[in-house]
Amino acid sequence: MNTKMILPVLIVLQLLSKANSLTVFDITKYGAKPGADISEALLKAWKNAIASTTTSQILIPTGDWILSQARMLGPNKAPIKLEIKGNLKAYADPTKLPVKTSEWVTINHVNFLTISGGGVLDGQGQQAWNCKKNNNCPKLPINLSLNFINNSIIHDITTKDSKNFHVNCISSHNITFKHFTVIAPGDSPNTDGIHIARGNRIRVIDSVIKTGDDCISMGDDLSDVLIKNVKCGPGHGISIGSLGGNAQEKDVKGITVQGCTFANTDNGVRIKTWPSAPATLTISDIRFINLTMVNVRNPVIFDQQYCPWNLCSLDKPSLIKISNVEIMNIKGTTTTSEGLIFTCSKAKPCDNIRIGAIDLKYIGNTPATITTRCENIKPILSAKQNLPVCSGSLASKPPPE
Repeated sequence: MNTKMILPVLIVLQLLSKANSLTVFDITKYGAKPGADISEALLKAWKNAIASTTTSQILIPTGDWILSQARMLGPNKAPIKLEIKGNLKAYADPTKLPVKTSEWVTINHVNFLTISGGGVLDGQGQQAWNCKKNNNCPKLPINLSLNFINNSIIHDITTKDSKNFHVNCISSHNITFKHFTVIAPGDSPNTDGIHIARGNRIRVIDSVIKTGDDCISMGDDLSDVLIKNVKCGPGHGISIGSLGGNAQEKDVKGITVQGCTFANTDNGVRIKTWPSAPATLTISDIRFINLTMVNVRNPVIFDQQYCPWNLCSLDKPSLIKISNVEIMNIKGTTTTSEGLIFTCSKAKPCDNIRIGAIDLKYIGNTPATITTRCENIKPILSAKQNLPVCSGSLASKPPPE
């Protein structure tokens, strides 16, 4: 099978649904029992499934199952389905992870993969979050790590209380997350919902993400991403970046965030880059459209002076260029008086930033007039904004008649 072949997701679904035969590998047939670690049984089922020349299904039945760790590697010979109907539970103690340098569930080098079933990946992260807050714990595992995956769909699955990121999707192509649920408390540290990098044709649609960090975070070397109809909150919003810390980072292009709702989040949509950093990539062809904010601290923010915990210097501006961005139909409520924040780079000013309809209301405790903060940007204005957007912008134009 050519693992580099990229097909539209609808064709992928048709291929998966029209498979002539389905061989089921039930983990209970390989010795899995409730109350005991099922990792050995799962890996035996996986080994047989990837060797199958017809479509195969690995079945984790309903019930509660303990999983210490699983590393499932390809390549596979035919489409493969991982049907998780039960609740998979990690060890609560992070020191019990068998291979400390690996994630909890890892799937690498697989083509035409479906993960579904309505089950739950429960990382049982509370003990790990406590040790992280006290800076005395080992590397913490990601709940679900997907790497070098092509032409695949993950749907109707929940990831809960991961010790670290819930999901990463790295170096993968034509991947869809649909009806995907992420659940973790708003104060759980570093529990990004889905982290995407070094891939293309990634879709996150019709999903709910409630967590303690970014609902969705995007790294470098990424193109053609659609995030649509996602409910985010609590969390830090949907972010491109942070970028700039590594000189080898590559461009980000073609990101659309559409029809999403943000509730009680620190941010809505955000682009963040490091100052005094070596990378010179570009972030371009970005669309933030039809977004609803409910009690959001920073509904739209470009932060090219991103420097958390004073880990960097502000002496030199970011060398990353942000260009060709459309911001249209942003509505709702903000808990800060600065509804839009654009702190762009002095060395690489933001270029061709088009701002359409904006209807944001400030609901903070202190009476204030809603406004914007603008540095090194001259946006192109159209439609109607109920707040002054970069007043005095030379590139602004009145709304159409």
